Amino acid sequence: MLKVVQENNESNRDEPNGVGVSLLDEIVRDGARQMLTVALQAEVAAFIEAHADLVDENGRRLVVRNGSHQAREVVTSAGAVAVRQPRVNDKRVDEATGERRRFASAILPAWARKSPQLAEVLPLLYLHGLSTSDFTPALEQFLGTGAGLSPSVITRLTTQWQGEAKAFNERPLHDSDYVYVWADGIHLKVRLTQDKVCLLVMIGVRPDGRKELIALADGHRESTESWADLLRSCKRRGMRAPVLAAGDGALGFWAALREVFPDTNEQRCWFHKIANVLNCLPKSAQPGAKAALAEIWQAEDKDHALKAVKAFEVTYGAKWPKATAKITDDVDVLLAFYDYPAEHWIHLRTTNPIEST
Repeated sequence: MLKVVQENNESNRDEPNGVGVSLLDEIVRDGARQMLTVALQAEVAAFIEAHADLVDENGRRLVVRNGSHQAREVVTSAGAVAVRQPRVNDKRVDEATGERRRFASAILPAWARKSPQLAEVLPLLYLHGLSTSDFTPALEQFLGTGAGLSPSVITRLTTQWQGEAKAFNERPLHDSDYVYVWADGIHLKVRLTQDKVCLLVMIGVRPDGRKELIALADGHRESTESWADLLRSCKRRGMRAPVLAAGDGALGFWAALREVFPDTNEQRCWFHKIANVLNCLPKSAQPGAKAALAEIWQAEDKDHALKAVKAFEVTYGAKWPKATAKITDDVDVLLAFYDYPAEHWIHLRTTNPIEST
């Protein structure tokens, strides 16, 4: 029997997307840690290189690298990351104070645990760099001009990360069978161009329950062609058709999926659907409608779910036909998850593996 990895925290029965920690959060958290670590190392290397001509009477450098500080936690939007900051041994003496000079990082000042740059920008820019193989905008926005990194250092950093991105985007998928996939478009909070950045994300789960990031690309959320390019790339690299795909009904993903993997079944995201239905109702009717919708997606089986759909139609159809049609027109793809093992339902009815990012 197929098995989906179980999350450690308990699920929330009141919200269809209240399940677990996003795999994408883990990826951006690790990416942010790598990005910050390498940037800190480059900052120190540039500082030491700038003072390479300063030597004592024995010809020894006055400014040298001296290991690393103890790991410290830095808070990002994807969670806390542990970073070991390089240590500088600066033997110069300040003439005004008579004290040894100390290196001060412009990227991560002493005792700083959180800043707008670290908390919001860095993890998301890592994703953008991974999706485009272009980390230059990420570095320019994150580091700015205050870090003291020369253009050559920034070029060296981008080259280092481009290799990682290229390997990810071109890796073979012949041996990667995905039973279920989740797709969504994430609009980032930062702008690297005139248009707001949207990342097309696809996550899959293998038969043994392992969740993996399959693909990541810049594109337009509602564009069929953007999603088709992503799916064609996966198929070209050996990916086989998954059993079921879950996502928001507004995505251009579905037309692309039918073109590239026509045998894959479809499941619409209940979290998005509930929001769409409630937006068509007055506030006074929303609590009752939300409870009635929960009777559908929380039903013990498909037969009971279909009865709950009928009850919803009877209660709301005459007065709010537009809201009701959002359920009745999509009933097959909203209830597709009931055709799979019951222990998988909580994972399949939403795009939760992506949502929490």
